Amino acid sequence: MSDRVCRCRRYAVLAAAVTAIAVIATPSAAAADKAAAAAVPLTAGGPTTPPTLSMALSTALPTPPSTTPSMTRSSDPATEPSSMIAAVPRPDHVVVVVEENEDASAIIGSPAAPYLTQLAGQSASFTNAHAETHPSQPNYLALFSGDEQSVSDDSCVGPFSAPNLASELLAAGKSFVGYSEDLPQGGFTGCTAGKYAQKHSPWATFSNVPSASNQPWNAWPTDYTQLPAVAFVTPNLCNDMHDCGVAAGDGWLQANLAGYAGWAATHNSWLIVTWDEASDSSPGNTIATLISGAGVRPGQYNQKIDHYSLLRTLEDAYSVHPLGNAAVADPITGIWTPTPPDASTTTGIEAPATTSPATTPGPGVSLANP
Repeated sequence: MSDRVCRCRRYAVLAAAVTAIAVIATPSAAAADKAAAAAVPLTAGGPTTPPTLSMALSTALPTPPSTTPSMTRSSDPATEPSSMIAAVPRPDHVVVVVEENEDASAIIGSPAAPYLTQLAGQSASFTNAHAETHPSQPNYLALFSGDEQSVSDDSCVGPFSAPNLASELLAAGKSFVGYSEDLPQGGFTGCTAGKYAQKHSPWATFSNVPSASNQPWNAWPTDYTQLPAVAFVTPNLCNDMHDCGVAAGDGWLQANLAGYAGWAATHNSWLIVTWDEASDSSPGNTIATLISGAGVRPGQYNQKIDHYSLLRTLEDAYSVHPLGNAAVADPITGIWTPTPPDASTTTGIEAPATTSPATTPGPGVSLANP
């Protein structure tokens, strides 16, 4: 037998062995076909250089995909990697404060609002937040019930019987209280009293919200663990910026809620500060909205939100049925940390010296979160 024929047979045996190894090592039929195609039959007129194992395997085996995770982050949930977006968590307590009639540009960074500017630095601050309409009252109703209830002005209205955030929470075994400054007594359903205006306290206009859930500001507990699951806070017409401007509202928030803001950050709770509407001249009815507290990633977020988005976020947090227009609104999901923050974390915002949690609730009704 000639040396040339022996060499060709050896080449064929080697090629067949390489093909068998490639087929065993390759997980897909397509890759196996590549290996078989690479090991072409050899004849006496074939190549004079024998194929090597590394050459055949490099042809047969695909390059594995990279396992290095992407670290891209965005303040827009629409472009946030899904692995980095946490679902709406369930806080122990949420306090929602609604201020009045200011453009977003008049709040954050304004010399008249040093506390809110400082709070914004510790919060998810929304730069694309909008109210639904003008004047005030329909926006409050939208936030509380998912619908403007066919109201288009600030006249005294109600009672309504439509489902709302309070009725849904109570039906689910959760607690709700609305605290209104200058409300003369718990359960009061009158239109005005001093600087109190019912149009800014929508729970007072619904017959399916019990009187115990409609409380004056002096019922606010100094022991924050006695707060309900969800509390709404309505300052009076001066302190909500309606009559007395931004500085008055900013000072009231610092004096009355900075203590809670600091506590919330280490007690699985949130503070939400938003506005009912912007000034009549504001294009797009753009308002400031801040969410601070436990599990919130501070920063500026350009997700487009409105009062229905806020309502849907609260509904999802407590697993209650979404109401009205909130049912088709997207909840806020891009601001939450995947895991709870360390208990030593603080907001870094100093509360007034007179504000500190006590061991007993204030007068009136305060429902601890079940």
